[in-house]
Amino acid sequence: MKHFFFLLIGAALLFSCGQQNNKANVALIEKYVKAVEELDYESIENVLDENYLGLGPSVGDSIRKPEVIETLKINFEHLYESIDYDRSNSIAVTITDGPEKGDWVSTWAELTITYKEDQNRVRLWTNSVYQIKNGKIIKSYTFYNEADAMEQLGYVFINPADL
Repeated sequence: MKHFFFLLIGAALLFSCGQQNNKANVALIEKYVKAVEELDYESIENVLDENYLGLGPSVGDSIRKPEVIETLKINFEHLYESIDYDRSNSIAVTITDGPEKGDWVSTWAELTITYKEDQNRVRLWTNSVYQIKNGKIIKSYTFYNEADAMEQLGYVFINPADL
């Protein structure tokens, strides 16, 4: 009975530590999202690991930490008026084995991008999955429907076979 009691306490402590870690990881992603919305480049730089790698939305798309900041600056100088996360939900999980083992946070969001020149708006459903290590984002995968965004901006898709 005494061993069972210690086992129960140990399990509770492990669960509690895991829960705290998950909360901290979700809070880190919330801080990152807020920094993007507010164009807080210093905060963005602080939450991304020096070796950060962002992948997606298309196969072959990748971006490193310095490019994240530079791309946001260019987009907001020339293209975007704002990016607003209208709704989002996050869940944290720890993958215990395999090539992608570690702490992850998945965030589902509905966001609106407003463009400068014509005030056109694009509403997107996105999913970003972030890997966290030592309190920093080390990797992310982002998914959204690029064709949907282009249609909302007025692009028309034509099947070449119909020409």
